[in-house]
Amino acid sequence: MHGVLNVNKPSGPTSHDVVAFIRRIAGTKRVGHAGTLDPLASGVLLVCLGQATRIVEYLVDWPKSYRATAVFGVETDTEDSTGAVTRETDASYVTRDLIEGVLPRFIGRIQQVPPMASAVHHEGKRLYELARKGQVVEREAREVDIYSIRLVDFRPGTRPVALLDVDCSKGTYIRTLCADIGSALDCGGHMSALVRTAIGRFRVEDALTMDAIEALAVEGSFAECLHSIDEVLSDMPAADLTPAQAEKVSHGTEVPAVQVPDLPAPGSPIRLRDQDGRLLGIGVVRVRDGIPTLKPDKMFVGH
Repeated sequence: MHGVLNVNKPSGPTSHDVVAFIRRIAGTKRVGHAGTLDPLASGVLLVCLGQATRIVEYLVDWPKSYRATAVFGVETDTEDSTGAVTRETDASYVTRDLIEGVLPRFIGRIQQVPPMASAVHHEGKRLYELARKGQVVEREAREVDIYSIRLVDFRPGTRPVALLDVDCSKGTYIRTLCADIGSALDCGGHMSALVRTAIGRFRVEDALTMDAIEALAVEGSFAECLHSIDEVLSDMPAADLTPAQAEKVSHGTEVPAVQVPDLPAPGSPIRLRDQDGRLLGIGVVRVRDGIPTLKPDKMFVGH
């Protein structure tokens, strides 16, 4: 089986647990995911099977959307509700207007310091491995893009709760965003719940629960819920090749691209299809002696 499955991951299992589940259901070891969700989080997890595992690098770059629940007045050592409380304060002064007043500070390209309970590497070890030993190390801030933040709901009190919709780039830590918003409000905060509502055009409303996937497997129709590689990459430019060109790229040979309309810039990926529209692989646009060419990069066989 080759394709991408839009899974609605529940809160509790790890992303690896979901991959292991799909391996069992599909009867194949060649399964991976495009973007980790912490155990606490739920929502869209794109799982790639077979030759679709080779397109993970494109999927992880897609923008992501989340619905986060932020609690103010309580800080934890993991920046979410799974950690130990490190500081508490009365945050009853926080209002909807105060929150909406600080949110614009976090829109655009911002700096985030990865939490200690994360998979970021530090001197050959994951930060969460150091955190389990009680170690805290200096972490370099990273740039991420926050495209929008919207306050969906607000509940006042000594521990005010805000429901936030966030559109962002890959690499964004939503729990860090919640903690940083709490710091901007001078009361601290943490994330108590998270749903990934979308990755690119794949939305949580269309995602399949693990129970539904298992039921489809029992019916023998599991393969029908897979999105084809060509469908998943439909936003990527495509080149329809002549039979002679298709034969050459299938053997790894670079071919001229002078007759390809709307050719993207050099270095860009491009789908390579035969004259019947069947996806052969992914190439890279290059220029040799002033002539644009298509260099095969990832070729798919029998998918």
